[in-house]
Amino acid sequence: MQILTILIPASLLLGGIGLAAFFWAMRTKQFDDPEGDANRILTKDWDDKPKP
Repeated sequence: MQILTILIPASLLLGGIGLAAFFWAMRTKQFDDPEGDANRILTKDWDDKPKP
């Protein structure tokens, strides 16, 4: 039972780190264009150099 005193705070810490990483990704606009990549994979055009 004493292992729970280590596992519960460790899991809360890891969950908090994951939540902070998600909010950081949202704030830095990592998910602005989800449709662009989805549509780009379906086109027949092959481009060696992707657009910036």
